[in-house]
Amino acid sequence: MEIIKIADVGLDAAAAKAAAVIAQGGVVVYPTDTLYGLGVNAFDVSALERMRSVKDRDKKKPVSILLPSARHIGLHAELSPEAAAIAEKHLPGALTLVLPAKPHVPEELTLAGAVGIRVPNDPFSLTLAAMSEHPVTATSANLAGLPTAETVQEIIRNFAHKIALVDLFVDAGPRNSEPASTVVAFIDGAPRILREGAVSKEELGL
Repeated sequence: MEIIKIADVGLDAAAAKAAAVIAQGGVVVYPTDTLYGLGVNAFDVSALERMRSVKDRDKKKPVSILLPSARHIGLHAELSPEAAAIAEKHLPGALTLVLPAKPHVPEELTLAGAVGIRVPNDPFSLTLAAMSEHPVTATSANLAGLPTAETVQEIIRNFAHKIALVDLFVDAGPRNSEPASTVVAFIDGAPRILREGAVSKEELGL
């Protein structure tokens, strides 16, 4: 386990270190615009299993992926015109879009053929995504069913005996755990808000 602080090494160096660890199949705790996330190579099934073990997460639950821009969404998911309009207006931002996954996206990430997409309004997250060859997972850095702590130190305490499974912590200082990202699904018809969070229904125009 290693901890690096963005304030000490700089954003680009921290992102490059995290991207290298993820490329080698490692697990990274990293900051987003809402809270800390747990990142692995989303296309590495072994890394996904390790990430789920850290969180004690049910294999049937989907895992969102981190992308560097809204322009990258179409590489991995199907975008309806309405979803594309919302993505263009609100991303980067605290919004998760649930969209039909393209065939190459691993089933381990999806639920009923849909995948969650995050483009956080956070310079570290966007730099990490841009430096990574494959999408990075964007699931919260917490044990399943428990709140996500606001600091790296609290996350380390909460993971307890699972901590050995995490290779790198990128510390950006406290993150506000509330509100989380708003989750909107664009599957088979009209959009549905699955969780209203930082972006309101009114802001989305839904």
